[in-house]
Amino acid sequence: MTHRISWLDVFAERPLAGNGLAVVDEADRVSEQTMLALAKETRLSETTFVQSARAEGADYRNRIWDPHEELPFAGHPSLGTAVAVARWRGLDRANFVQETVAGLQPIDVEEQNVGWSASMLQNEAEFGPELEREAVMAAVGLRPEDAHPELPPQVVSTGMPHVMAPVAEHEVLARALPDYSTIYELSEPHGSMVIYLVWCDPDRGEARARSFTRTAEMGEDPATGSAAGPLGAYLSQRTGCERAVIRQGEEMGRPSVLEVEMEDGRPRVAGGVIPVFDGEVSLP
Repeated sequence: MTHRISWLDVFAERPLAGNGLAVVDEADRVSEQTMLALAKETRLSETTFVQSARAEGADYRNRIWDPHEELPFAGHPSLGTAVAVARWRGLDRANFVQETVAGLQPIDVEEQNVGWSASMLQNEAEFGPELEREAVMAAVGLRPEDAHPELPPQVVSTGMPHVMAPVAEHEVLARALPDYSTIYELSEPHGSMVIYLVWCDPDRGEARARSFTRTAEMGEDPATGSAAGPLGAYLSQRTGCERAVIRQGEEMGRPSVLEVEMEDGRPRVAGGVIPVFDGEVSLP
């Protein structure tokens, strides 16, 4: 069968920045085996498949796959898929509710002069255990003293658990050297996909981040919306910061800008989406 496919850059201010995403339309009859195969074929961090909604109140079902497995939830695949759906439906503005394994998430999209803007209200944060500073810093090749002295590493989830790992100085980010086997051993018991290494200035609402996934195959992520939400909740709880602009991906040559703002106790994550190309894909 032939399906429409869109390629978009998410959390991007220009083409070929941010985090790339492929979105496949009308995928109700696409098997999970084929979804996984295409996710491997695209070589992107995630590929999504739009299906008919099953949950009451949802506009569509979003199946999110990385090269290894289906994910219950993710950030840039949610925003990018919403923009793809709006474009396919001929809309220049839309308020969708997407269905994922993690539940329902409201997403707003609007076409602008250059690309689109998109924002998603994520689930209320669930705060997991605090982790030892030394162990987390060692997993990314840093010294114990590189950790933030007042903000401890902690597992936080708004649909997918990630390890928030604040550092003392932003220069520390450039020195990080991930040890993926150690990252896996540290994160797997908590169901975490990412160590989100972050320097933040809560008073100015600014942050810089690097996102190391738990396997060398996936490596570093240039923009992680599913970690930006937990970071917003973490900073709100610990510092009172209610809004932050996060810059990520610069070390990879894929500069990304993510905005997070707390809204009635839930983080809203926003950013730009740039459509790159549209086409068709034949799937069995």
